[in-house]
Amino acid sequence: MKDFTYNIPTKVFFGEKSINNLGSEINKYSHNILIVYGSERIKTSGLFDKVSEELNKFNISYKELPGIKPNPNIESVRVGIKIMNEHNLDFVLAIGGGSVIDAAKGITAGAASGVDPWKFCKREASVKKAFPLATILTLAATGSEMNGNSVLSNEDTKEKLYFGSDLVRPVFSILDPTLMYTLPKNQTSAGVVDIFTHVVEQYFDKTDSSGISDRLSEAIMKTCIQYGRTAIDEPENYEARANLMWASSLALNGLIGYGKSGGDWATHGIEHELSAAYDITHGLGLAIILPNWMNFVLDVENTDRFAMYAENVFGIKRENRFEQAKAGIEATAEFFKSLEVETTLSQIGIDDSKFDHMANQAVQFGNLGGYKSLDANDIKEIYKMAL
Repeated sequence: MKDFTYNIPTKVFFGEKSINNLGSEINKYSHNILIVYGSERIKTSGLFDKVSEELNKFNISYKELPGIKPNPNIESVRVGIKIMNEHNLDFVLAIGGGSVIDAAKGITAGAASGVDPWKFCKREASVKKAFPLATILTLAATGSEMNGNSVLSNEDTKEKLYFGSDLVRPVFSILDPTLMYTLPKNQTSAGVVDIFTHVVEQYFDKTDSSGISDRLSEAIMKTCIQYGRTAIDEPENYEARANLMWASSLALNGLIGYGKSGGDWATHGIEHELSAAYDITHGLGLAIILPNWMNFVLDVENTDRFAMYAENVFGIKRENRFEQAKAGIEATAEFFKSLEVETTLSQIGIDDSKFDHMANQAVQFGNLGGYKSLDANDIKEIYKMAL
């Protein structure tokens, strides 16, 4: 196990009435805030009224930035920064899923530092300052409610890039499972795939002596398997929603990565090029890429870890370890199919016309993968396997 520093500073209010803490918590930081959200559904559902009521109790004024899209565009982040500057705002409240929260992180860092956040994504600048951020989570998927990661898209250049800093970790997050009751099935499914893949990315790590991290990871993956389909069939099943919501946070708040080398993350890098080029849902792209990444990197040297994954996550036992490993990969694909997501590129109308460009873009900062290094040719082959 590697040395590490344990630091997960986000305060979490979990439960059906957790929004009652909103006003008193923001009051500790600011009275002039920006509220960032996606669709108008937060208003028609009554959620925004509740937020406004809680803020009014503490005389907290706010401006709004609606319309954040999936795969959030850098231009909307720049609009948010302009609003912050024009109205002297010094706190951001994000209401939504990972896309909204990721956009809000770009806004807090850009507004506080005076640096265009796309420079963070292009590795031309690092985050030195950020205004405090809070979240009200409405979709369990990305774990952005408890980490310092942000993924932003540039529609002009067709790029989807990442930046990270502990300075943009939310100071607190409100996790109310009932806010996910009205989610469309496809968003629930994509969210479960995203959670599962975050764990897989960290599970396939070169650090073999990390038993506690592996057992925690396996528990989160099994939770996705246990409750994913239930949340689709019974959208108001509180236990299913609650377990998936907490799994989302634990999957990417740093906990299961402590003591490890950093995980793989090639699947995410490969998928980001898909959603940059075709604007598809991130979780859908992961469902297509992950099993193909597994099949591509599986070899004699790493058979044991894949076999362990098959046995401990899916209960698959085989005398032949390689066959056991292959069966675990097949079980992964079948799990995704059970969530009613497409598992090939051709099913969603994507052909091979952009493979060369996407593969080259994926390695613009170097080869992908901490578990097995992948160059542009490797990535192109995985795209072909995914057809």
